[in-house]
Amino acid sequence: MVTHIVLFKLKDRNPLSIEKARDVLLDLRGKIAVLRHLEVGADVLHSERSYDIALTAKFDSLEDLQAYQEHPVHVEVANYMRQVRESAIAVDYESNT
Repeated sequence: MVTHIVLFKLKDRNPLSIEKARDVLLDLRGKIAVLRHLEVGADVLHSERSYDIALTAKFDSLEDLQAYQEHPVHVEVANYMRQVRESAIAVDYESNT
């Protein structure tokens, strides 16, 4: 199992902008066959070091993660997120669970 985690800090951090970006990310659900699990959440603490949105996705393999990255639906969402984000960080790791 491969877990893909991305944290987004948005340019416009008002609640409506955060909600729209979260909804755009959640719209990936059910549209990409290799995407086994998707969870998207908005930060509730709003601390100085907080990012606004966290995305956690799970895949069966690194090949499936790559297929997800190249899928037209993901490319469209990624293009939107590039426009609205100030920054993003990611980590991808393999596990047996």
